[in-house]
Amino acid sequence: MEDVITFVGLDVHKETIAVAVADGGGGAARSVGTVPNLPEPVAKLVRRLGSASGLRVCYEAGPCGYTLQRQFRRLGVDCVVVAPSLVPIRPGDRVKTDRRDAIKLAGLLRSGQLTPVWAPDEEHEALRDLVRAREDASQDLLRTRHRLSKFLLRLGVRPAAGVRPWTVKHRLWLEGAQLPHASQQIVFREYLLALDQQKERMSRLDAELAQAASTSVHAALIAALQALRGVGLVTAATLVAELGDLRRFRTPRELMAYAGLVPSEHSSGSSQWRGRITKTGNAHVRRVAVEAAWHYRHAPGVFGTLRKRQAGQSETVKAISWKAQSRLHRRYRRMVGRGKLKQQVIVAVARELLGFVWAIAGAAAGPIPAPVRAQQAA
Repeated sequence: MEDVITFVGLDVHKETIAVAVADGGGGAARSVGTVPNLPEPVAKLVRRLGSASGLRVCYEAGPCGYTLQRQFRRLGVDCVVVAPSLVPIRPGDRVKTDRRDAIKLAGLLRSGQLTPVWAPDEEHEALRDLVRAREDASQDLLRTRHRLSKFLLRLGVRPAAGVRPWTVKHRLWLEGAQLPHASQQIVFREYLLALDQQKERMSRLDAELAQAASTSVHAALIAALQALRGVGLVTAATLVAELGDLRRFRTPRELMAYAGLVPSEHSSGSSQWRGRITKTGNAHVRRVAVEAAWHYRHAPGVFGTLRKRQAGQSETVKAISWKAQSRLHRRYRRMVGRGKLKQQVIVAVARELLGFVWAIAGAAAGPIPAPVRAQQAA
């Protein structure tokens, strides 16, 4: 006789974990208390709940990451991390506590109403952390530049006509700029020092990212994605780090929806309404896809940096890249010609660009392994 599965819902916080169980045989989910969020109490909880092979555990994705899931899997327990935004909510429920949240998760896990998120392994998560640190540094550099430029603008200190911001000439002008008061000169020098520090930080992270991308197990895919126009090292590494194994998306449409680039829809009966893109899923993928899409407003061509990036790639990957250039540029021209706003056109191009990313991933990585096919079928 097979053991009855016990479904376990966890409401995870930094210090504590609220635990609830729902028996596979039926009955209401019930709370079984709270345990410290530490390895030994978690292992003790597994022993208390029964056989590890008879447990199915879930908790919501959040700031505590995937450490707890990895611990459960080392203990032989099937554990999934679920998307908080897709957890069903009863409209009339106005009471929210850790205990009630855990009970709700246990019951929903038993009924199959939860949506698991993709959980990266430790190496993949390390690459993701590096990519996101580089993104943070880029944003900090932009903020530092804004502080300096707006400080000088407020004081009426401007470079000579024709000097473009943040060029070599602009830097030389900054070095020689003199402000009317000593206190303001101190502020100016501090802003300039902060700018130099942010630029050095960016350089260090760029070098580390290039090294990590070349030595990663995903190095071939990162290089193949760079065959696409507008997809450099940072964009390719971001796509791989955030998306994981792209073969887990059965169709390009699934990838587009994961990035939140498909239109929202509200249709009922004979009426159909489609609105703005959903903006659900991974915002990092959506951002780099839109940035890359701007390159397709230019006429197709393979030269300069793109030619170097395509060197050594297979003819299949190059053919996909050329098809992307031709198709997406044509789509851009047609939509602009119909009077569409350029921002809307670029979003449409970005959505279709992800389809070519999916195609290159399939061409570079080969067929889907049997375990992945089995997981998709489940």
